[in-house]
Amino acid sequence: MSLRNERVRKTLMKEISDIIQKDLKDSRIQGVISITDIEISHDNSYAKVYYSVFAPETEKEITQKAITENTAKIRFEVGKRIRLRLTPELKFIPDDSLERGSNVTEIINKISRGEI
Repeated sequence: MSLRNERVRKTLMKEISDIIQKDLKDSRIQGVISITDIEISHDNSYAKVYYSVFAPETEKEITQKAITENTAKIRFEVGKRIRLRLTPELKFIPDDSLERGSNVTEIINKISRGEI
């Protein structure tokens, strides 16, 4: 990955997170949303946005649907904030790796305390 692509990736992570947390006015979005990674194409035309939602399972599903439905709004906002020749097409992909990591840590702690 080129230095420019890495800078664009980091800027996208920051701005998308900020847009979702502060600017997206959708009551269906619940819990804490964390952008975990972004894979961006070499020409910056396409970006896979991986995100985690920390909320109860029912709220998580509703939040994921709301984010998917608001993709165009998020892309528009990104285009206003970041000066790129082409605003990348965004695809949001749920990522539960942080949650799995938390569960593994909890199991390890229980084992060390002799609870398992």
